[in-house]
Amino acid sequence: MISRRAALGLFATAPVAFALTSQVARAGEPEVFQNPTAINGYDPVAYFSEGKPVEGSAANLVEWNGANWHFASAQNAAKFLKDPQAYAPVFGGYCAYAASKGYVAPTVPEAWTVHEDKLYLNFSLRAQELWREDIPGNIEKGLANWPAILG
Repeated sequence: MISRRAALGLFATAPVAFALTSQVARAGEPEVFQNPTAINGYDPVAYFSEGKPVEGSAANLVEWNGANWHFASAQNAAKFLKDPQAYAPVFGGYCAYAASKGYVAPTVPEAWTVHEDKLYLNFSLRAQELWREDIPGNIEKGLANWPAILG
């Protein structure tokens, strides 16, 4: 396991080398969400309703699609259960910028974007910055790579 500082250096200097994930992902299972706790335990609904990352609680746990989702409130958990696809991040919770480049990378809660009612997460604030330079183009590239990059 490498430190976060070392990982940031790798990401900045050699992104192609970044095939790190918190789990081994398998092809044919396009929705991964970095099991067993999805998106580092943060509440996916809060990105939409509060416009910021909010740590969820195991007291408001929902099991969906093979992962445990934590929510800041029972109300957010209920919203998620009504339409999980509306709140779950694209690319299985992996870095959207990395997906656009053809590999997977873990994410941090503070590097995120809601674009056209979809949640995209990124590896770092720098990755988020690069992602935002061409969101539609990066989405298109990521979707072309997804889910084959899991295998």
